[in-house]
Amino acid sequence: MFETAEVGNRLSKEAYKAQVPEVRAALLEAQKALAQSGLAVVVHIGGVEGAGKTEAVNHLLEWMDARGIEIHAMGDPTDEERERPPMWRFWRRLPPKGRMAIFLGSWYTDPIVNRAFGKTDEAELDRDLERISAFEHMLSAEGVLLVKCWLHITKDLQHDRLKKLSKDPLQSWRVTKRDWRFAKRYDTFRRVSETALMRTSTAEAPWHIVEAADPRYRDLQVARILLKALNERLEAAKTPVAPAKPDRPKPPVPNIIRSLDLTRSLSDKAYDKRLPKATAEVGLLTRRLYEKKRSLILVFEGPDAAGKGGAIRRLTAAMDARNYRHIAVSAPTEEERAHPYLWRFWRNLPRLGRVTIYDRSWYGRVLVERIEGFCHHEEWERAYTEINAFEEELTDFGILLVKFWLAISPQEQLRRFKEREETPYKTYKITAEDWRNRSKWNAYEAAAVQMVERTSTSWAPWILVEAEDKNHARVKVLETVAEHLSKGLHGKR
Repeated sequence: MFETAEVGNRLSKEAYKAQVPEVRAALLEAQKALAQSGLAVVVHIGGVEGAGKTEAVNHLLEWMDARGIEIHAMGDPTDEERERPPMWRFWRRLPPKGRMAIFLGSWYTDPIVNRAFGKTDEAELDRDLERISAFEHMLSAEGVLLVKCWLHITKDLQHDRLKKLSKDPLQSWRVTKRDWRFAKRYDTFRRVSETALMRTSTAEAPWHIVEAADPRYRDLQVARILLKALNERLEAAKTPVAPAKPDRPKPPVPNIIRSLDLTRSLSDKAYDKRLPKATAEVGLLTRRLYEKKRSLILVFEGPDAAGKGGAIRRLTAAMDARNYRHIAVSAPTEEERAHPYLWRFWRNLPRLGRVTIYDRSWYGRVLVERIEGFCHHEEWERAYTEINAFEEELTDFGILLVKFWLAISPQEQLRRFKEREETPYKTYKITAEDWRNRSKWNAYEAAAVQMVERTSTSWAPWILVEAEDKNHARVKVLETVAEHLSKGLHGKR
């Protein structure tokens, strides 16, 4: 794959000076169009040490308006980053629509380095590359243009460049012990890198191998690759997109939600006995999360007035307020809409030892957004796969993830709605939107059934809670959380 980048393309100083002005003007024009578009751009500059990655990026900044570009030189993870899944540090740096981010070092770095140094095997590399391809497919579908350039030089040229820089008093700081350590494994890195690039070069995110022996040729080639990709994507974006349409699925009969026994209840006496015990257990176990290097995410979904808030309040009463965060998910903000859908959930992942509770969650895409027509059919359809992949990354990292669906009947919901309207301190809980959603009960139920069927996985199964009786629902939630904490922290119950 790299042989074609070793042919020795050169560009004279005169030719370089003659070509740069035209490229610069075109880049600025494309960047102006980008700022007015619904497109974001992620540029990945990778390659072997000594290939001039930093210099290529510096020229892009010189030739474009740096105010619309963010540069991310990704070194070793910080302590804060080590406390979240590996992709967290990249998700939080994704650019909003209209802007560009250039990554020096990215989600490819660790998989390639770890394999080259024998820290992982081929199966683990395959898994990492599959996740990268899925991630980039999602970014492309969400309106992110990926431009990936790999700068290549030969083994001999790499050695000569590193040696020359090391001897230059003004440049020696640029060569580290790590660079030499990597250079000694040039052949291994080349083999692993070629495997990675071949498996992740797709139609939507192709790799461009850039011959980097000649700096002038290298820098112009990178600029032209970016310019061509940007212009093509901007042109494609001019095609009007039909507005999204509401979906009105019909619930299957029978289905997993209607099969729940909503008559299940718990007497006040049993409630007063079991709730304090479960509360104490949850409190004790959540305090052990940090020492076990784990964190906890709780997800609550269900119809309006199903009792999500009441169950959450019983949980938070058991926890140290300094260690949990309660997020009530509502319509996305302008900032959130400018990023890929899962961005706002990735950036709120808890640190080690902490708990994040979501009152509604990323499942909004396959529920309210689907039913209300806030996203297209293709968007909510692929969300099932994206959500499963997201949750698998969380649990592979060691995050304990527990998802609850609280189920009530339409008759009980009506009773609770009327109670809220008649009780002064509960009126804030009932809105016109709640009544509108109620009129689409069957569609929401059908969407929920499909959601459970397609996202109840071995690593993140749904817990269905019979919530017609509040006592039963609250105790079941607390006891289930305690059970998952005990298993996750001690491997037993």
